Amino acid sequence: MRIRLNPNPLATVRNLGILAHVDAGKTTVTERMLFLTGAVHKRGEVHDGTTVTDFDSQERDRGITIFAAAVSCDWDGHRVNLIDTPGHVDFADEVERSLRVLDGAIAVFDAVAGVEPQSESVWRQADRHGVPRIAFVNKLDRAGADLDAAVESIRTRLGAVPLVVQLPIGREDSFTGVVDLVGHRALTWSDELCTEGPVPDALSAEVLRRRRLLEETVAELHAGALEEFCVAGALTEATLRTALREITTAGDGVVVLCGAAYRNRGIEPLLDAVVAYLPSPLDVATADTGDPGAPFAGLVFKVQSTTTGRRTFLRLYSGTLRKGDTVLDAVTGRSERVGRILRVQADRHTDVETAVAGDIVALVGLKSARAGTTLCAPGTPVVFEPPTVAEPVVSVAVEAVRRADTGRLAAALQRLVEEDPSLGVRTDPETGQTVLSGMGELHLEVAVEKLRRDQSLEVGVGRPRVTYRETVAEGVGGFTYRHVKQDGGAGQFAQVVLDVRPSEQEFAFGSTVVGGRVPQEYVRAVEAGCRDALAEGPLGGHRVTGLSVTLTDGATHSKDSSEMAFRTAGRLALREALRSCRMTLLEPVVEVTVTVPEESVGSVLGDLAARRGKVSGSTTRSGTAIVTATVPLAELFGYATRLRSRTQGRGAFTARPVGYAPA
Repeated sequence: MRIRLNPNPLATVRNLGILAHVDAGKTTVTERMLFLTGAVHKRGEVHDGTTVTDFDSQERDRGITIFAAAVSCDWDGHRVNLIDTPGHVDFADEVERSLRVLDGAIAVFDAVAGVEPQSESVWRQADRHGVPRIAFVNKLDRAGADLDAAVESIRTRLGAVPLVVQLPIGREDSFTGVVDLVGHRALTWSDELCTEGPVPDALSAEVLRRRRLLEETVAELHAGALEEFCVAGALTEATLRTALREITTAGDGVVVLCGAAYRNRGIEPLLDAVVAYLPSPLDVATADTGDPGAPFAGLVFKVQSTTTGRRTFLRLYSGTLRKGDTVLDAVTGRSERVGRILRVQADRHTDVETAVAGDIVALVGLKSARAGTTLCAPGTPVVFEPPTVAEPVVSVAVEAVRRADTGRLAAALQRLVEEDPSLGVRTDPETGQTVLSGMGELHLEVAVEKLRRDQSLEVGVGRPRVTYRETVAEGVGGFTYRHVKQDGGAGQFAQVVLDVRPSEQEFAFGSTVVGGRVPQEYVRAVEAGCRDALAEGPLGGHRVTGLSVTLTDGATHSKDSSEMAFRTAGRLALREALRSCRMTLLEPVVEVTVTVPEESVGSVLGDLAARRGKVSGSTTRSGTAIVTATVPLAELFGYATRLRSRTQGRGAFTARPVGYAPA
């Protein structure tokens, strides 16, 4: 099926992402959707390295999604813009930036494992952005697959209200199709052909029971459905479909479908559900967005450097953008000209002349826009809230093997940070080394390999180091600091009195000054100075977190006091006060889920204990043990190799950050 170049009406557009834990089948689901809709003419396979969305050489080598990839397809008169997101926790920031511009999502779950750690993480990310979701329980053809158990894990671990609209026909190897509880029909697959038929007699009683349960749950969540249910004692198909859509859009419940993507089973009804239940850009538009006739405004969510130039990925929220238009970077105030507009299909693209509100496109010709930047019409500036960027937790020193490549390495690192804001580059003031920071060991490995492959740079890499924090364990009160500076010109005078206490918040500032002893503009300057002081703590120069500062008193000078003087006083006062506090060093910790053969549990538990791990849970099913523990991130370097050697290659683990703890 040829992609249409003319933009569809907004009501027939669906912008959605595919979210899941690593190896749950996100990319396979995406590939089957593209093939079924005719967007591609050959099915790609992850294990063969032939997928459309995992087009980067590292993704194909490693067999995982690393970079969010945008693709489009058409189904039932609707344009579906899909973003296949990474499942590995090290690339959660890529998911965060994608969710910021999506209207809906498909959450994919493994029918054997149910809700896994990263499934929970991406679900919470979607909750924060208010993204409506439907769920697809994948791999029902696997041994041990259990739809009801997976649904129960969605209910208990995610706190969601699952609305199961399908019943599997057959189990494990004999899984052949599903019964559509809404349309009361059976869909079966044979030789990849979907056939519609009546509900099998053997399942009719169970179908009626589950349909009744679905109607009761929907009636509890939807006022219109409740009214019809009370009057008629049942819901019509039309009412049920309308209610399911409105419940999904409101985020009050999650429609659950099932299938086996690798065997091409369940994809057609999944596409139907995308069209039927997930919102269009019109459904989530505000008074300022969604109008193609309004002034242009959009949010940049991804920047990609390619051999043909720099691509800036944009979600249009209002207005129309045309090739050759001049756009304003609302963050920097810089204007740039749009050279080309691309409808992107992973690593391929089609040039289009215009894009309208609701579209996701890539722009060529912009040099300065970064992820999180708002682009708008020059005469009507507007700024959208950018996606949050996680702070890096692991660092390595990098250097060019050949001295002549030092300049090229610096430029390449700058491009990396432009593409991936969760990476950081700085120069160590003590050693002069260039330090690359990221979200995990794999994240940094991928970044360094990208330097080597894409830039042909020989790069030396030091051992990984974690990023520590410092916090206040016991504070001080009434700490007085006087800042006086006389150097021949205008003087500086500021006196502040601070109370410093531990806090659950990252940083809190307040003032109890009375009688105007410190004017309000100087209070704001003291707060700014205190924030400056958080950059380096007294224990080891690490960032300070978890403290509350209260300005209780102060003094001014009629001539020499200024905002600059009070900002300097705030910075130096807090720095000195922290030296008087009892401080604690914090280290990043992660929740590790280790899956091993039952006979290897003892060895694995001993190894986790040696790594200062605290086991929080353990379950066993079908000869496989799943151990959950909290472990300092610094102890996990090289753990994958150690785990494989202890389990004869049969062990695997996943990890997700859970914050900081005393070191």
